[in-house]
Amino acid sequence: MSVVRLSWSALFIALSAVGACIKIPAIVGSIALDSFPALLGAVLLGPVAGATIAGTGHIISAMIGGMPLGSFHFLILFEMAVLAWGYGKLYVAGNRLGASLFFFAGNAVIAPLPFAVLISLEFYMALLPAILAGTLINVVLAFMLTPRLSPIMAKYFPYKQVNR
Repeated sequence: MSVVRLSWSALFIALSAVGACIKIPAIVGSIALDSFPALLGAVLLGPVAGATIAGTGHIISAMIGGMPLGSFHFLILFEMAVLAWGYGKLYVAGNRLGASLFFFAGNAVIAPLPFAVLISLEFYMALLPAILAGTLINVVLAFMLTPRLSPIMAKYFPYKQVNR
């Protein structure tokens, strides 16, 4: 990984930390705007960088929120990384809408399902409205900002390295 790409990844992790401070009111304090920098990174820097940013961003958000789910946050870290990676892969393949729908369905509905089993169905249902709102905001921000940031990123990376 080049120093420039590493620096941009660190910048997106910092943006994710800032987004982690903007919380969505919920019963769990880790729902925030920490995902959209990861989605941007998954497209502009590559799916692996986006997965790293997503996982790191979630852990930062969980720590800011007081780690209310304890070690379950490491499960969420893995889920976020997979979802950001998939978003990046779909987006780079030219399927912008499919990438957005994949991340929305995966993050808002499927990723919290283990908590219906591990904690309770009531917990899952109580969590759902805030996760739906947070995911929608994150996806819309990424959907709107990615095409606008691609030309800027093209200045810093050779043509074949920038995902448009």
